Amino acid sequence: MTWTIRYLPEALQDLRALDSTKRARVLKAIEKVSRNPLPNSEGGYGKPLGNRRNSRLAGYLKIRLLKDGLRVVYGLVRDKEVMKIIVISVREDDFVYHEAGRRA
Repeated sequence: MTWTIRYLPEALQDLRALDSTKRARVLKAIEKVSRNPLPNSEGGYGKPLGNRRNSRLAGYLKIRLLKDGLRVVYGLVRDKEVMKIIVISVREDDFVYHEAGRRA
């Protein structure tokens, strides 16, 4: 069963800022992960984040798009089966994680 996908307004802006090829790859990855967005420790596709470099992201997960150098950070609302997209950005200098910590 696919979870409902919700985007923060800022995450939608992130998505719109990508070129069409990258946008398509990101949407495809999000759609795939939404089938089972739980952490990989629970059999899902999500890679858990922790508290790294002053960003408190424990409880959030990431999708890595290695070819494009992008990361998608999301949270789960388990009781409603909602996957909430927080940020879509480049990993460079951990920018994506700092931004996720600010938005979360």
